[in-house]
Amino acid sequence: MENTTVALIYDFDKTLSTTDMQEYTFIPSLNMTADEFWTICEKTAHANNMDTILAALLTMVNQYRKEGMTLSREVLQQHGKNVAFHKGVERWFQRITEYGAQLGLNVKHYIISSGLKPMIEGCKIAKNFERIFACDFVYDENGNPIWPSVSINYSSKIQFIYRISKGVLDVYENDKLNMRTPPKTRAVPFRNIVYIGDGLTDVPSMKLTRLNGGYAVGVYQNAEDGKYLVKDDRVDFYVKADYSEGSKMDTVVKAILRKIHAVDEIIKLADKS
Repeated sequence: MENTTVALIYDFDKTLSTTDMQEYTFIPSLNMTADEFWTICEKTAHANNMDTILAALLTMVNQYRKEGMTLSREVLQQHGKNVAFHKGVERWFQRITEYGAQLGLNVKHYIISSGLKPMIEGCKIAKNFERIFACDFVYDENGNPIWPSVSINYSSKIQFIYRISKGVLDVYENDKLNMRTPPKTRAVPFRNIVYIGDGLTDVPSMKLTRLNGGYAVGVYQNAEDGKYLVKDDRVDFYVKADYSEGSKMDTVVKAILRKIHAVDEIIKLADKS
């Protein structure tokens, strides 16, 4: 009998990394401060009545061109190498996967991010993810970005949770995604999904996951920053962004995995009766 699959789904910026991925070396390479860069993004969005993520993608391309540089996939991957992570993140994935295996669970890790997929692919922890869903470009024969291929904002994150649940992981595949998929035939039923995020843009994903029987974990660097997640009942747990063994995050996720295992055992026993 196959092990029960569990999906741990993570936001990236400030959930796993210590700040937005563009702020480590990408923005400094433009001879700009983070505040200057994000101000241009905001002005671009307002001036064009534009989605803020698309505005950020456009700003990245435009500012690189102004500096006479090519914003290729390889360049973005190089910037990803400089991303820094919260305490314990780099050892977290293997350790939690192994803990799940002891319970008979097949734990898989996914990213759903409004950041850049090539940057995440270039970072130290990329190998741990079953799939990385994040923004990207179509590139021409010279490596120049010519159009966004994927743009993920706070609301479109929901689509990718459904993709993970249904096992429809190719972004171009829409028919299978939108057809009804009974819970028993899903790759990962919602009750076996844990969504981990840090802020307001994660709220729709947290709500969707919890309404369908899954779990939402809010993480923080400064406890006051995301207190609304608790006040507004958006999360099941609110913990410090410390992924080391014995941390509150470690304790919470292991407890959730044990509960998933117990519920799965009950369902299997009920099916046999």
